[in-house]
Amino acid sequence: MAGDAPVEIKHTHLFIGGKFVPSVSGRTFPTYDPRDGGIITNVFEGDQEDVDLAVKAAREAFDKGPWPRMTGYERGRLLYKLSDLLEQHNDEIAAIETLDNGKPYHIARIVNALSVKYLRSQAGWADKISGQTIRVDGPSHAFTLLEPIGVVGQILPWNFPTYMFITKLACALTCGNTVVVKPAEQTPLSALFCAHLISEAGIPAGVVNVIPGYGPTAGAAIGRHMDIDKLVFTGSTEVGRLLMVASAKSNLKSLTLELGGKSPLIIFDDANLDEAVAVADSGLFFNMGQVCTASSRIYVQEGIYNEFLEKAVERARQKVIGDPFTPGVDHGPQVDQAQFEKIMHYIALGKEEGAKLMVGGKRHGSKGMFVEPTIFADVKDDMSILQDEIFGPVMCVSKFKTVEEVIERANGTRYGLAAGVMTKDIDVANQVTRALKAGTLWINMYNIIDPSLPFGGYKMSGFGRENGIEGLKGYMQTKSVMTKLVSPSWL
Repeated sequence: MAGDAPVEIKHTHLFIGGKFVPSVSGRTFPTYDPRDGGIITNVFEGDQEDVDLAVKAAREAFDKGPWPRMTGYERGRLLYKLSDLLEQHNDEIAAIETLDNGKPYHIARIVNALSVKYLRSQAGWADKISGQTIRVDGPSHAFTLLEPIGVVGQILPWNFPTYMFITKLACALTCGNTVVVKPAEQTPLSALFCAHLISEAGIPAGVVNVIPGYGPTAGAAIGRHMDIDKLVFTGSTEVGRLLMVASAKSNLKSLTLELGGKSPLIIFDDANLDEAVAVADSGLFFNMGQVCTASSRIYVQEGIYNEFLEKAVERARQKVIGDPFTPGVDHGPQVDQAQFEKIMHYIALGKEEGAKLMVGGKRHGSKGMFVEPTIFADVKDDMSILQDEIFGPVMCVSKFKTVEEVIERANGTRYGLAAGVMTKDIDVANQVTRALKAGTLWINMYNIIDPSLPFGGYKMSGFGRENGIEGLKGYMQTKSVMTKLVSPSWL
């Protein structure tokens, strides 16, 4: 089916030092069309030697190149130019992402446009980053400098390939760093296309390097590299642990980790029911459930529990499943065979553990990685489907009675990425949001994000923050400077 996609794949090489080059080994790996499992194209496979070359190029660009030495205005100007190019090519980038990832084309266009907004927002900070003058005891003048960290390794997930690529570049490049990026092996194509636009925008060679490849090889090489100063990763908690070990065993590079999630959405009796159903539906089924903040644990107060289930099931049944390039389709395939099998395993496990299957639970069609939108009811807190991150279109609905009960249950997970509350009572909303252990909380909404708002997790959902001024701080070092004053006019 890959042949009928409305896009030509132009870039399959590594991007190092401003040029597209083959891998040192000459090996390639296939990237697949999740609509039918067919091969889209073969991409050159990066490994340790390629990572070494990319890091060398990034180090040269940082230590001797113009990027960190430009004025903030000049850096921001080039990032705005890149933003314009990304916007001009949005349709093509979205088509590449739909082909490689499976998300509906109209959704890919919207999400990628949001990534451009993020880039422009962060680029606006480039000429506004500054330290402080600090009053200290004694005859001294003291101030701080904010300096870029250096070479940053960024390892990306497959669920939002372009968005993750652009938003992670935004903070790093705004601050004057150089980067080595490994896109997910499942979805390397949009990052490589964007690398072409980075060169066209006039961003100096070596500032951005893109190494497609596998996690245990290229990703591990980035994690343990002695000349990478910071590591940023979005993905599973298990891989996050491995990267922490790699950092400890190498040069103690600093880490920003955005890891797994099993986020609760709490719906109280007084909530607008139709609105709550719509929020729960989009909170879980958006991008076929492949969202780190997905509201995969739905807690509904007993007074509206049955009516909520009835409406949620009906809404799930109305979803249009099919080819993501087809207008009107809002539910495409999962990203690949491995993810498809993982989701089907958890659906089977939910049935075995006694959860009540209300809708879905099967493969859609006879080919491709399509999973029906699935809802389980009467899910108990100790069930695997309520504790483990499935990362698929599987909604778990549970009943609760009191505020105190639901707070305890909602916090009863090893994750703490996000949470939502649906209620008309502002006191209840404040009580619950302040009690929940999560990095992002939504009240009467869900999965609404903004480039000015920091994002990150509690507990095993990771540490560090991305986006906004908090995100920029993660890509800078603070240097304190003191100068002795002779006969100062003040003390």
